[in-house]
Amino acid sequence: MRILLIEDEHLLGDAVRERVARDGHAVDWVKRIDDGNAAVAAVNYDVILLDLYLPDGRGLDLLQLLRSGGSRVPVLILTARDQIRDRIEGLNEGADDYLVKPFDLDELSARIKAVARRAAGDPSRTVAVGDLEIDRVAPRLLREGKLINLTAREWALLLKLTERVGAIASKRQLEDALYAFGDEVESNALEAHISRLRKKIGRNAIRTIRGLGYQMGGE
Repeated sequence: MRILLIEDEHLLGDAVRERVARDGHAVDWVKRIDDGNAAVAAVNYDVILLDLYLPDGRGLDLLQLLRSGGSRVPVLILTARDQIRDRIEGLNEGADDYLVKPFDLDELSARIKAVARRAAGDPSRTVAVGDLEIDRVAPRLLREGKLINLTAREWALLLKLTERVGAIASKRQLEDALYAFGDEVESNALEAHISRLRKKIGRNAIRTIRGLGYQMGGE
């Protein structure tokens, strides 16, 4: 997944970015609302992690702008304010979940996966595609009952391809899920990842749809 972190606390932001990246997600970290607005205008994020109080304004203002513009991207609020009224205001403005600082990074990881599954219209933990059984929480992949080990990038690619089984994912969508701003990306990097993933899950598991992208689970 491609995740936007909007947080001005350096130590917390660094810890969150490191953990989320370790889960295999691409993370863009900004510290101001203006930069957050610029990021969401450029990238279709899978999840936004949003602090409520930032140097140049309120995170809720950005959330209101997103929802008034029709964006359905999942937003998970991170804040030191633990008053009930603050939580209610955030949820009423369209937030999908809420974590009060300090929070456990394992819980953050679980909540990111949960809001992303709900946003994709499939809140279930596991998904089956052909002879593959994918546990999106563990994460764990079984092929004909045998455990298959994937790298973090391969996991990110597999999860994006199976976000909506049978749907076609464009090259741009897959690259957005794998790489953050500033990453050095070779022109054939995505194709190389897909080739390695095919070797592990079966060469016919991922179909190339010429001119459109890639598909898993289609007819």
